Amino acid sequence: MLNPEHTLIAFAPAPLPPGPWLVFAPHADDETFGMGGSLLKAKAAGITTHVIVLTDGALGGDTADLVRVRQEEARAATDLLGVSSIDFWPEPDRGLALRADLIERVANAIAAIAPGAVFFPGPLELHPDHRMAAQLVWSALQAMRHQPPFPRTFAYEIGVQNPVNTLIDISVHKQKKDEAMAIYASQNSQNNYPDLVRALDKGRTFTLPAEILAAEGFYEFELADFASSLHAVTRAILDRYF
Repeated sequence: MLNPEHTLIAFAPAPLPPGPWLVFAPHADDETFGMGGSLLKAKAAGITTHVIVLTDGALGGDTADLVRVRQEEARAATDLLGVSSIDFWPEPDRGLALRADLIERVANAIAAIAPGAVFFPGPLELHPDHRMAAQLVWSALQAMRHQPPFPRTFAYEIGVQNPVNTLIDISVHKQKKDEAMAIYASQNSQNNYPDLVRALDKGRTFTLPAEILAAEGFYEFELADFASSLHAVTRAILDRYF
């Protein structure tokens, strides 16, 4: 007999996890497209939020001086979202790698901020930088798992659905998220990303009450999960569907 739906996904919206929050974004815009509504909700709740953009985003369009433009867009978008700080790392676009020095840098950033919750992209995202960002943060958290207090840890969706067990209602922040997404003109010229994100957020209301207009999906991991690789944990999650 297969597992019933409620063991695979939430049927009620979740409260916000404790702050401060630390969000790892592979590129400038992923934090907004992926969890802009939740960042707005955190701002309204008085939760301090921080974003680290891992790559320079140099391959994300044809705009002149693209790295500078994307950073300016990110500063404007995260300012609208109420993010307390944003840091830009110089890793090459489509060049994230599971290097020891980069894992250590991620771990040091987590230790410096001492977040209540850490967010990284879902492991089933399509872009290789998204998936590598997940592995980098996972590896850093693995190395820190015996150092209390350990933050709550969440994978967030950016472009496609991943397995999720946590849904955050962003209905009242939907319009403001739209405004933040529109700031990324350099990226929106490449595809209709805001429309795709709105569809993803609407799709995540499937198991929620009808009055919820938009939701963002996350997967919250347990501390015990970090004894295994992200690959092994993801396979175990998928096995619940069979």
